[in-house]
Amino acid sequence: MAADANVADLVASAAANWPAVTALVDSSSELALTWQQVDNAVNAAAAALRESGVARGDRVVVRLPTSASYAVAVLGVLRAGGIAVPSSPQSPVAELRGLLAHSGATVVVTTTDVEWPGESGAVLPPPDLDVNGNSGNSAAPVEPVTSGEDIAMLCYTTSAKGAPRGVMLSHRALLANVAQVGRLRPAPVAHGDRVLVAIPLFHVYGFGLGLLQVAARGATAVLAERFDAARALADCRRHQITIVAGVPTMFREFAERPAEELTSGLATVRLLTSGAAPLHPKVLAAIEEATGLGVYEGYGLTETAPVLTSTIVTGYPKPGSVGRAIPCVELRLIGNDGAEVGAPVPLDADDPDDLLEEDDVTGLVTVRGDNLFSGYWPDGSGGPDADGWFQTNDVGYLDTDGDLHLVDRINDLIIVNGFNVYPHEVEDVIAELPGVAEVAVVGVVDERSGEAVKAVVVVAPSAALSEQQVIDHCTEQLARYKVPSFVEFTDELPHTALGKISRTPLR
Repeated sequence: MAADANVADLVASAAANWPAVTALVDSSSELALTWQQVDNAVNAAAAALRESGVARGDRVVVRLPTSASYAVAVLGVLRAGGIAVPSSPQSPVAELRGLLAHSGATVVVTTTDVEWPGESGAVLPPPDLDVNGNSGNSAAPVEPVTSGEDIAMLCYTTSAKGAPRGVMLSHRALLANVAQVGRLRPAPVAHGDRVLVAIPLFHVYGFGLGLLQVAARGATAVLAERFDAARALADCRRHQITIVAGVPTMFREFAERPAEELTSGLATVRLLTSGAAPLHPKVLAAIEEATGLGVYEGYGLTETAPVLTSTIVTGYPKPGSVGRAIPCVELRLIGNDGAEVGAPVPLDADDPDDLLEEDDVTGLVTVRGDNLFSGYWPDGSGGPDADGWFQTNDVGYLDTDGDLHLVDRINDLIIVNGFNVYPHEVEDVIAELPGVAEVAVVGVVDERSGEAVKAVVVVAPSAALSEQQVIDHCTEQLARYKVPSFVEFTDELPHTALGKISRTPLR
């Protein structure tokens, strides 16, 4: 697909090349649409949006669950010339109003009645798909009026201070990442694959890997509105799934299922991939022991549309690593002085985290590629520099193979008496304790040391654990300044839509 194309052209191309191939399957309703039917529906949605007054560059909020209707609605916005603003269907109406106000959206597509906060605007229902892939409106082709550097999507993330930021993703950036990921071998998606998509489509990770890659290859996406391990394994059996693109929480729940159920459910799967957060080596080992399949991990950001690295480039699943830069993406690490961090680090097999004592081997992940965003809404601030480099907030190091290991986000760094404490390192130590289901470590204000380490622990059902046991275990494994000063127990931790731990509410 040419760099100056419209993202919705992926569907038109799939319809031209594989019109009768099943494109999308809603696992809850079993509605199945071919690529020709999807293209017809996108044309109908685009025509309806234009009739409602959506013009070039207008923002349209799409607030729908993961479904064929969501896919058609977003692609319809792009084909109509608008800018799609994805929103979680679970977000409260107050948050939606804030999104509308910040983005300046004039239309929202949703199943829920919304009281429009301003003087003008339209609330539209989702596409009413039938077996013909349209809602009865004209399916005549709608010619896109935006492409290339025009903004396709405005995806909201949360900044370090908790304020929302709109990431401007152009058609160029999204299509560039489709092409970059498509060059990987083994291919993350190939023609004939059936991909389980249980990642929310309103996140660019789900949208890019779960929809755009599928469209580019003329494959099939089986869409799950929400993830449930037992239901997902049943869907894998019923639809003979070949690829599962997931996040760590999904694979952790898979690993907790009986081995026979896991083996049976994933019997037809050829590839497992995970992103959004590090996958614990114990989960990797459990999945591989039950199925013989490794889980390839990757790393990316909303700002990078989204994939940057993958252990597919490494050639094998590598616990603790997110792999190497995918084709046509450059990656380097920058130290506090602005210079590139020096030589790669040899790993100590007995203590791979030992290198965290050496501040000169870690740096901020900095990237360059055609998949980078166009800055933050509305003025484009914070985007790549004049040379095309974008500095992330993620701290990492490179091993001697050239593989990236993420340490933590710079915003999550805890500084105790001037010493750096990376939460992930402390969390890994606490997770070794029997009975720990999940743990998050954050920094809290301390009058003497500036910050102190606080651990918030979820204990598994029927297990017992005390604050002193956690502290004693950490004291045996970590330098004194890294040992938690406070240990709190809770029933559950806050998570983002992709399953990442949300640390801000815990501080």
